[in-house]
Amino acid sequence: MATLTVWKFDSPTAADEAVSALERLAKQELIIIHDAATVSWAPGAKKPKTRQLRSLTGAGALGGMFWGMLFGLIFFVPFLGAAVGAAAGAIGGSLADVGIDDDFIRAARSQITEGTSALFLLTSGAVVDKVKPEFERYSPELIQSNLTSEQEAELREMISSD
Repeated sequence: MATLTVWKFDSPTAADEAVSALERLAKQELIIIHDAATVSWAPGAKKPKTRQLRSLTGAGALGGMFWGMLFGLIFFVPFLGAAVGAAAGAIGGSLADVGIDDDFIRAARSQITEGTSALFLLTSGAVVDKVKPEFERYSPELIQSNLTSEQEAELREMISSD
């Protein structure tokens, strides 16, 4: 089963740097990246920039429409008004089937702010003792996942411990 996680970084460029590291690890077959997208919010910018990793294709890939809808709900709906918000709410209801609910959207919206970046990652098969040291050098903070509470606690502990 693939895991969807959202990682926050305290720099607008760190998510892209972490992607580069994860792509190197994927080439070594130490993690399977089914799909990923980044959000980068430069200081002074009115809204964040989003980017789907185009080089990732396959059965597990979520696709541009998924990322566009998700990022629209998280970052752009609050600025668009009630009518568009209601339509987006109806669309967003279908995302709940994959673990993306209102709490997920609120958590991402409140924590990914100006001067930060985030990595939305769909992965499986990580060789933890190899992936952890590479990934933790970017000081990620897990802000959301589709894991159980126990699995999420283990993941947080794994990334934060030395």
